[in-house]
Amino acid sequence: MQQTNTVVETETQLPLEWRERLSSPSKLNSIPGRYNLPRMFSRRHSTKQTKHRHENDPSIRNIAALQTSFKITDTFELLKTRKWSALDAQHVVLAAFTVFSIWIIEPSAPIIKSLPILGYLTLLFMPATRQFFLPSWPIWTYLLYFFSSRFIPFDVRPGIFVKVLPALEDILYGTNFSNTFSSWTNPVLDLIAWFPYGIGHFGLPAICSAVMFVYAAPGTVPMFAKCFGWMSLLGVTIQLLFPCTPPWYERLHGLEPARYGMQGSPAGLARIDALFGVDMYTTSFTTAPVPFGAFPSLHAADAILEALFISHCFPRLKALATFYVCWICWATMYLNHHYAVDLLGGGLIAYTFFSVAKKFWLPRPQPGKTYRWDYEYVEIGQSNKNKTLDEELGYSAVPKRSIDYATNEFTVLDSFMHSGSSSGSSSPISTRSDRSDKSYRRDD
Repeated sequence: MQQTNTVVETETQLPLEWRERLSSPSKLNSIPGRYNLPRMFSRRHSTKQTKHRHENDPSIRNIAALQTSFKITDTFELLKTRKWSALDAQHVVLAAFTVFSIWIIEPSAPIIKSLPILGYLTLLFMPATRQFFLPSWPIWTYLLYFFSSRFIPFDVRPGIFVKVLPALEDILYGTNFSNTFSSWTNPVLDLIAWFPYGIGHFGLPAICSAVMFVYAAPGTVPMFAKCFGWMSLLGVTIQLLFPCTPPWYERLHGLEPARYGMQGSPAGLARIDALFGVDMYTTSFTTAPVPFGAFPSLHAADAILEALFISHCFPRLKALATFYVCWICWATMYLNHHYAVDLLGGGLIAYTFFSVAKKFWLPRPQPGKTYRWDYEYVEIGQSNKNKTLDEELGYSAVPKRSIDYATNEFTVLDSFMHSGSSSGSSSPISTRSDRSDKSYRRDD
């Protein structure tokens, strides 16, 4: 009993040399952070202190660090020790889409077609390039799938629906918004609509990725790339299996039956080409691979997905993101490219992908963290993770601060299922403090 009292008593005593520090104000700055009250109650340390901590703690550095190795053998060693799961079937599906897209391209040149496949496999097996090209694989597959779909034989394609979307428009809204918005045009409105539809749609995904890479939690951009790519793959597949004519077809041909082989149309974007005197859209839309891909609208889906991710990472930009979504939705109808029901379909797909990612895999932003390098650990999903799933993947014993985003890309979770809990209780700061506290206890 006496020994127990001694332990409790000595546990609250400060080291002897601290008495001198407390009596001298000039030495207060040398007090460790856990006893320095301004640091204990501040939400964040200075940039210099954070940088110093990241440089001296490898476990923290691994969270935001990038791979620099080009050794393919490192990937083979990783694959040898990897615990595979059913979620890895995503890579088989992507490989099937890739091979199918390359196989249907004419002319048939097996040797030439095998070269890009071998080149991409090389990028996937080098750690320095794998960290970028593995998460973005769905995006590259979508682009290949979209442009090669023109080679799908007409006799195996389903019939083209001409009356379905106008009928749904009347049932849901009682009017045709596309015809209403495009009935009166003006050069100024053309420019206003052209910016999000003709420029923002193609450039904003890269801009959002760059911003989230620097300022969002580590692991956010790979999740965005996966959602963007898989959503686009699903959208093109629906367009091929459920081909529908867009509003410009109704304006040019009425409700007469459509057939494959008919040329597409730039619709309102033709006025942009005439305004600038440059063929930016006329030829590309006239020879589009999927001219009857009105539903769902990938312009709306992409914009909504970007807005959801930006609002998640930067809540202060939610109003701006919402405004952009409304802007591009209006532009798609003003330029006579989509019905309002197409926008609804694209929005539902985007929201579904984001909701699933946010619930299970998307890293949560932490207050007081400005850059990705400020993160010492990450928390994923909206609720506590399934411990059994972690154990199956081999991650249950890994503390948050030792998450290594550079060595476990070969899973649908990629960099998002590496922590034992998402409650924040295993913070690296508190862990180091506990170890330091124990080192100051005296053995009696």
